[in-house]
Amino acid sequence: MGGCMGIDPTYGQVIHLPHAPVRAPEPRVGQVALQEVQAAFAGDIAVAGFILAALRRSARPVLWVQDRVSRRERGRLYLPGGGKRMAFSALLQIEVSHARDVLWAMEEGASCSGLGAVVGEIDGNPKALDFTATKRLALRAEASGVPVWLIRSHDAAGLSAARERWRIRSAPSMRAPHDPGAPGPPCWQVELFRARGRPPGKWVMRHDFAQDRLDLVSEAGDGAVAGDDPLRQDVTRA
Repeated sequence: MGGCMGIDPTYGQVIHLPHAPVRAPEPRVGQVALQEVQAAFAGDIAVAGFILAALRRSARPVLWVQDRVSRRERGRLYLPGGGKRMAFSALLQIEVSHARDVLWAMEEGASCSGLGAVVGEIDGNPKALDFTATKRLALRAEASGVPVWLIRSHDAAGLSAARERWRIRSAPSMRAPHDPGAPGPPCWQVELFRARGRPPGKWVMRHDFAQDRLDLVSEAGDGAVAGDDPLRQDVTRA
């Protein structure tokens, strides 16, 4: 051992490598026009919390549209229960009966640059929700620059023009920093199963309340792996 140490003084010692922040593959809000998010199982409301955490801060309102079955399965949004300061100025909720009405409202909203984002919930695989319908949404969103999220149920099938397609399920929350017995920041198991421009993958992500951003959770469970480096490219928000 002594001879080896004489040749290489770092042999057997810990070498501290420079910190290299790991960026989470979070939804690129503001860069991806249409994103599709699917629940992992029936009645799972994790998708709504994930989208609320991912929305970038804006002085513009968010349009949220639900069909009848989605309201029955997942309920209406209750913002005070979110435990966070909303990243947008107001929430405009529209409740309709059929998928075709959701798509119409989403198209109209996607054409309005005065909105911060458009979110629509459609249950099942209705005939109205075909590839052409999602293509229309994508084109309108790209033209206006308004991010559009399409929430679909766990049994959704078929083609989609969404630039990214996600599957979300709830994960155990992290421990509260000041009370180990209390639930901490919410976490999600996130699967990007189809995308343009980047490979698919699976991750666990959390919502950082203090920074109002999404972080990757380390495999060791001791926190986010991104350090103090913000995940979002659009750190400066309106």
